[in-house]
Amino acid sequence: MDTPRGIGTFVVWDYVVFAGMLVISAAIGIYYAFAGGGQQTSKDFLMGGRRMTAVPVALSLTASFMSAVTVLGTPSEVYRFGAIFSIFAFTYFFVVVISAEVFLPVFYKLGITSTYEYLELRFNKCVRLCGTVLFIVQTILYTGIVIYAPALALNQVTGFDLWGAVVATGVVCTFYCTLGGLKAVIWTDVFQIGIMVAGFTSVIIQAVVMQGGISTILNDAYDGGRLNFWNFNPNPLQRHTFWTIIIGGTFTWTSIYGVNQSQVQRYISCKSRFQAKLSLYINLVGLWAILTCSVFCGLALYSRYHDCDPWTAKKVSAPDQLMPYLVLDILQDYPGLPGLFVACAYSGTLSTVSSSINALAAVTVEDLIKPYFRSLSERSLSWISQGMSVVYGALCIGMAALASLMGALLQAALSVFGMVGGPLMGLFALGILVPFANSIGALVGLMAGFAISLWVGIGAQIYPPLPERTLPLHLDIQGCNSTYNETNLITTTEMPFTTSVFQIYNVQRTPLMDNWYSLSYLYFSTVGTLVTLLVGILVSLSTGGRKQNLDPRYILTKEDFLSNFDIFKKKKHVLSYKSHPVEDGGTDNPAFNHIELNSDQSGKSNGTRL
Repeated sequence: MDTPRGIGTFVVWDYVVFAGMLVISAAIGIYYAFAGGGQQTSKDFLMGGRRMTAVPVALSLTASFMSAVTVLGTPSEVYRFGAIFSIFAFTYFFVVVISAEVFLPVFYKLGITSTYEYLELRFNKCVRLCGTVLFIVQTILYTGIVIYAPALALNQVTGFDLWGAVVATGVVCTFYCTLGGLKAVIWTDVFQIGIMVAGFTSVIIQAVVMQGGISTILNDAYDGGRLNFWNFNPNPLQRHTFWTIIIGGTFTWTSIYGVNQSQVQRYISCKSRFQAKLSLYINLVGLWAILTCSVFCGLALYSRYHDCDPWTAKKVSAPDQLMPYLVLDILQDYPGLPGLFVACAYSGTLSTVSSSINALAAVTVEDLIKPYFRSLSERSLSWISQGMSVVYGALCIGMAALASLMGALLQAALSVFGMVGGPLMGLFALGILVPFANSIGALVGLMAGFAISLWVGIGAQIYPPLPERTLPLHLDIQGCNSTYNETNLITTTEMPFTTSVFQIYNVQRTPLMDNWYSLSYLYFSTVGTLVTLLVGILVSLSTGGRKQNLDPRYILTKEDFLSNFDIFKKKKHVLSYKSHPVEDGGTDNPAFNHIELNSDQSGKSNGTRL
């Protein structure tokens, strides 16, 4: 590149590709609104009638947490801090095993729609209400950011209309969630993960071609110190080391996979417990694939700009914009491909937002409407669920508008996920793993865990950790052509991602700030979970938790684990029950027919516990 040319802009074809993605997503919603007799009951709407199979559910689980934050954020993370991020591959493995073997069996055998129903069964109504309210607040906050952040980054680089994008994604999402329910959400996710892989692949192939092979990219990365996989520093204050990613990451992600309604709702909608577990394990492969793609994109990004960093050279105003910048730089000769990448980022957004909307509708109907208005028929509940989807869709678009005002709070709100998720996971772990925990212990533990995580989280926002804790790697602008630098300045509104509104400058660093507030952000949810568990156990023991008599279905038992191996013993039986006609009002799910709930023995003897 002797004569640096400007980066490309968006052309008509790019808009066509992007619009096509939205239209197909909407079409899937219309199809499921009418297919198979439509959405008769609230169960059909919120649970897909409990008839889903493993593969679509697995892809959907992958899609909904690989949001645009992943598509835009991970590559720039690798570009700035190196490939140590790929240690998350181990984290994902632990997360999936814990979710499938600890949380799934309990939720599945109880046959619940909302995970917060479990809290009432195990503790009492008050605990359930606390959990529900925390979840609703957390999800609306998070979803607004997920809509807004990518819209902003793409708008600043590609000139893609900001509010057009926000409103279009919000409306399309609400549209297919409202019409098609969970089935539409799952199948649009399957389509969108296809788009995400296509977008990533086009960038990777073109980058490899332009840089002259994979070896060049890896050599550049090695010379720039980007292949820093082995950092075994046990110090919990360092942002990413092997231990913070394995331990902190496992807690943070388990709070998303194991107990977050929008994930649990998916795998509970499978038709058998075996399919539900299978979907989690297949989803692991999807997570690994997306992680590999995004880490490799980050290395390609470094290889391309290792001697001329667009961020330091002020060509982009925030690290999140590096990826769209690269796309316009290398794909400008192929009209339609930059559009495919934007569609890829937005697919991430759509899938996350749609699962949030559906989960919020489910939680509202199950936890806030059903218990208090018992006379409602299934038909009217189905209508209410659809109404709630519309309301929450509108709320999320409103939150995106708010996010635009509080720009600097983006990172704050992402930490809210850890801050709220941690204590909630502690609450569920208390219920599932600690037989003597009681409702007093649960409530006090939740409050304590929540207070501690808020304290760390907000402290870290006000006094951000020093650079020696985060270890950003060196970026270079030697190779930039200075004249080209002047003319091609993209003027943007400055977006302070790392700085915070409340930040206090030039303050005397106290030991509290240097140690407690500098805790790696991945440990926020770990602290929340452990404090909740500890306080919960101590309070339960001191308030007579051992005296309560507990239904064994509410806790994890030895049978739950051993039943994994039943599949080898009872192969013939299992195959035969699949072909039975459905007698029980549409639940072809042996774990829930009335017989087993009344007498547990019959369930064990005839092998229905798959």
